[in-house]
Amino acid sequence: MARKIDKIILHCAATPEGRDVKTETIKSWHVKGNGWSDIGYHFVIELDGSVHNGRPMHRIGAHTKGHNATSIGICYVGGMDKDKTPKDTRNEVQRAAMDKLISSLLEEYPGATIHGHNEFAAKACPSFDVQKEYGHLNPKPKAKKAKAESKKTK
Repeated sequence: MARKIDKIILHCAATPEGRDVKTETIKSWHVKGNGWSDIGYHFVIELDGSVHNGRPMHRIGAHTKGHNATSIGICYVGGMDKDKTPKDTRNEVQRAAMDKLISSLLEEYPGATIHGHNEFAAKACPSFDVQKEYGHLNPKPKAKKAKAESKKTK
């Protein structure tokens, strides 16, 4: 049975700008370092803009506590400056890859909303304002229909 997806949650790897960290390295951090069964993210966008599959989509991720069951986790390599201060370090090809991946996922999961990890946890991750950049893609809330009161004539 397919998972019900209602959120796409964006993350950064919290790695220094320009450091070429590969998906397999992040997987090792999660499996060997955290003792998890697999990488926590469903997708990783590397410095060269390539998008790599992480945890299979049919499996619940391990990226945002309390929201994993119904979300997809996307991580881009970077997110910190050389002094380890949070910074949006996405380069042009990473931004283009993220845009394309989000568009594709929204086609597959219409109605899903896009969020940053920092909307659910006291973290800087993904080191940019997701709502400012992608909020326009979120479905608009449906207006509540006012109940029209019918007047009965006697």
